[in-house]
Amino acid sequence: MSKVLVAMSGGVDSSVTAALLRDRGYECIGCTMKLFDGAGGDDPGEKSCCTAEDAEFARSVAYSSEMPYYVFNFKDDFKKTVIKDFGDNYLHGRTPNPCIVCNREMKFGKLFRMGAELGCDYMATGHYARVVNENGRFVLKKAADRTKDQSYVLYFLTQEQLARVLFPLGELTKTQVRAIAEEKRFRNAKKPDSQDICFVPDGDYAGFLSRVLPVAPPPGDFVNADGDVLGTHGGIINYTIGQRKGLGISAAAPLYVKRIDAERNRVVLGWADEMFDSVCILSDVNWIPGDVPTEPVRCAVRIRYHHKEQPAAVFPLPDGGARVVFDEPVRAITPGQAAVFYDGDTVLGGGTIVSVPAGSEETQK
Repeated sequence: MSKVLVAMSGGVDSSVTAALLRDRGYECIGCTMKLFDGAGGDDPGEKSCCTAEDAEFARSVAYSSEMPYYVFNFKDDFKKTVIKDFGDNYLHGRTPNPCIVCNREMKFGKLFRMGAELGCDYMATGHYARVVNENGRFVLKKAADRTKDQSYVLYFLTQEQLARVLFPLGELTKTQVRAIAEEKRFRNAKKPDSQDICFVPDGDYAGFLSRVLPVAPPPGDFVNADGDVLGTHGGIINYTIGQRKGLGISAAAPLYVKRIDAERNRVVLGWADEMFDSVCILSDVNWIPGDVPTEPVRCAVRIRYHHKEQPAAVFPLPDGGARVVFDEPVRAITPGQAAVFYDGDTVLGGGTIVSVPAGSEETQK
């Protein structure tokens, strides 16, 4: 009988994941990662996650399924990796995706290794994605329920990890998952999905950063593409690419954040038609098949979690990064976000957007 460490957040997805694996005959160990303490005891809201109530939900499901259950205290590691990365990115004018960092460093990093130490053959999560073994090579694919597909946040997985990961929900719809939870009388069957970054449940990223950063970034200039000063911004951590609201600039037409120049403490604004670019540079690219392509790869690229994939060519770079050239200009390419490569349902890999070359909107003309 194979042994599985099941990551249980307290939500309905991970609860059903544990139940399905038990029903299939796996020996399961349930666990929850303790990652942080709520700031000031504030109520994080019913659509957040990682609360004390979530841990109790997870514990109740594990006990009802006669599974051992543990809570692992990873708060120090979470602070040193996820929260530090979050702050560092904003200080450098980037907009990170902390859920990707948490998945990579905590769930499929530290927790994955913990499972191996406990003698587990696999680790399972409630992600909506699929892993397929194709002639000995593991392939990551989109979930059957496209409205819940989470393959975008898993592009970093390696062959070694995919060989030991189980995603039981990959073939199910969310409606089916909730029905299973109802059938098994789980108390969290109707619990809303978490929608916020767990450590910023109120969505006030700038407020959170002002509390954790040693020094708040000072005000600076709003400028246009020509460098003309348009006004004063309140610190670069308050802005992200594509932002329109909260700029406090009067103009003949709406202005948007086009680029954040952290080195000169400037926020560059542009008109709507100036928000499109055709090229971006990536770092830390992971190719899921394992081998780095020697030629440009034609694929579809997604630059944000809810972004529609766009046709492009990906050129691998000697430093382990890549240059992505889109067939048509794409709006608001954002440094700090992930660019993920798809071939139909299959995830080829991806990397972190680090820059958008100036004038790249002219590349395809």
